[in-house]
Amino acid sequence: MTINIGSYLTNRAMLNPDKEAIVCEGVRYTWSEANAEANKLAHAMKKLGIGHQDRVAILALNEPEYLSMFYGLGKIGAILVPINYRIAGPEMQYILENSGARILVFGPEYADVVDSFRSDVQMEEFIALGDSKPEWALSYNELTGEVPDDEPELVGGGDDVLSILYTSGTTGRPKGAMLTHQNYFVGSTNIIATVGHLGDTALLVLPLFHIGGLANVPLGTQAGVRAVMLKSLDPKRFLELIEEEGVNVFGSVPVLLQLLKMVPDFEKYDWSSVKMVFVYAAPLPVALLEEYAEAGIEVRNLYGLTESCGMGTVIDGEHSMTKAGSCGLPEFFSEIKLVGDDGNEVGPDELGEVLIRGEFVMKGYWNNPEATAETIRDGWLHTGDIGRKDADGFLYIMDRKKDMIISGGENIYPAEIEDLLMRHPKIQDAGVIGFPDDLWGEAVRAVVVVAPGETLTEEELIEWTKGKIGKFKMPKSVVFTEALPRTPTGKILKRELRDMFN
Repeated sequence: MTINIGSYLTNRAMLNPDKEAIVCEGVRYTWSEANAEANKLAHAMKKLGIGHQDRVAILALNEPEYLSMFYGLGKIGAILVPINYRIAGPEMQYILENSGARILVFGPEYADVVDSFRSDVQMEEFIALGDSKPEWALSYNELTGEVPDDEPELVGGGDDVLSILYTSGTTGRPKGAMLTHQNYFVGSTNIIATVGHLGDTALLVLPLFHIGGLANVPLGTQAGVRAVMLKSLDPKRFLELIEEEGVNVFGSVPVLLQLLKMVPDFEKYDWSSVKMVFVYAAPLPVALLEEYAEAGIEVRNLYGLTESCGMGTVIDGEHSMTKAGSCGLPEFFSEIKLVGDDGNEVGPDELGEVLIRGEFVMKGYWNNPEATAETIRDGWLHTGDIGRKDADGFLYIMDRKKDMIISGGENIYPAEIEDLLMRHPKIQDAGVIGFPDDLWGEAVRAVVVVAPGETLTEEELIEWTKGKIGKFKMPKSVVFTEALPRTPTGKILKRELRDMFN
């Protein structure tokens, strides 16, 4: 049987037509209504000449139309290219050119940036979301209002590409990870088989241009989970929605959990409906995990990549605290192994590069066979992450291979030191980089954001780390800043950090 992810929405609408499917800032759709919107998008795209494996890009906040495009394009075998709305115009232009997108759909917030490069890209149509549009664009509402909402003929599926998600580009140009219908099918099935019942309502705030947001779309439809969407992050509104909509589960990144804790009267919000919080995309400080555990909230660390459709490992509730810092065991349909520089598998508590295998691993990088061959070897996805497994097989991610600091021949993993620094009561955020040292080759530099109203000196912080971490891992230098450069999902941009403070 060939899976077309567009049929997910068709089938859910057949089984639960009147059940609420999407809630987004005043918009409420049942499953049948959501399916009708996706069908209209599919017909509108066909009318514009979009067909099998043609690319259509979207630059928008978390809108209901995002889901319509994901499923509608899937039904006709076309490819969705989500664009990170936080990157600059020239970077957006590169993605459009590299992907060969024929159409760009954009939200009203991005009309000016699109206008800045639209004459420099070979785009057949620009389509504007919302009630108004620039004179040079078509109207999404008008296009979808002029076509039927019946089921289009399903085209393709299986090994066909469904989306191209561009990596954050922390080194060089971003690469487009090709994720297929089969990848998403195995990915959502993987989570359900591993975790079980997710509840009835999920809160979706992570941007849909990121796999941490987009992978939740087919997962929620397969499981019949209602999606409560926030267009963009508003921590106070996020907490209010947990109460108002009876949210059972949500995905997060560590920085989001930190922001929620900073909302005034955080402890007064009712979390009783929440069963699980999954955290991914960046290392989860153990101190933060402990804070939520003290509040009675179960936070479960998950490990995956864009290239693995977000799949990899997840920790169960029983071990989330007893093995704090671990991202758990391989998911039901996942294989994980750690290898040394010689390519051989390492033993328990030995460090090695994390390799992932499963039918959720991307087809490859778009128009980049060299990078594909380097990343996927003998069926294994080479993640570039350094980790270790304990005697029970639980995975701990230490750091990115390229961010490792080598001091006097010792390998130092910044994430370990960052986790320690985040335990300091006066520190709001921290990043660790290496800097040149005449004697040791490299030494450790901490870049620190001090909490509001607090003061901290370099000497005080270095003294505080004594006895808490190996002497060779202690910061030899501390610099203070107002904010750390991060990706939209909370990963520290180490290259920028090094450029700024090295």
